[in-house]
Amino acid sequence: MQVRCALVGMPGSGKSTVGKQLAQRLGVPFIDLDHQLELVLKTSIRNFFETEGEDRFRDLEAQVLADTTAQPGGMVLSTGGGAVLRPENREVLRQFGNVLYLRASPEEIFKRVKHDRTRPLLQVGNPLHRLRELYAQRDTLYRDTATYVIETGRPTVHTLVNMIMMQLEMAQGAQEPQVPHGTPDAPTPPGRPHADGS
Repeated sequence: MQVRCALVGMPGSGKSTVGKQLAQRLGVPFIDLDHQLELVLKTSIRNFFETEGEDRFRDLEAQVLADTTAQPGGMVLSTGGGAVLRPENREVLRQFGNVLYLRASPEEIFKRVKHDRTRPLLQVGNPLHRLRELYAQRDTLYRDTATYVIETGRPTVHTLVNMIMMQLEMAQGAQEPQVPHGTPDAPTPPGRPHADGS
């Protein structure tokens, strides 16, 4: 099946790691939006942030996101942590397909990224405090954009991918018309899974 889904979430929430394995399971291409951006920028995102500023970066991010999601066929798209900041990006993602919010607490993320020097927004004196600020700013936006919220606290990557596969299979089943017993000429209307994945 030509599944199209996008992963959103905080920096360090596991979007690229989970996305690669999910794409492999689904048999569709994996696209990392940050990687696509660096091909366009011809430099690292961190360097572009420092030389051109965040506003200019967000302009280009919105353009690359629109171009990427306009491509046909199945794919798993991993977005940058700030891709949801602009309303037009959130709408593009909703129109694209299933949006999966990989939700993790700032404390969990800090354990994963405290030695990572590639994330421009975390190159500050107190990165944990910065993560808490970003989380407070963005959690509602991620939830607003997402079809499903996936809690990433304790499960392994393999378990997370299995959880996502189950959600996608349930959604696929709900979208296919069901023929009730005894009334073969009256298919039921397709349903829609609850937004929080339950």
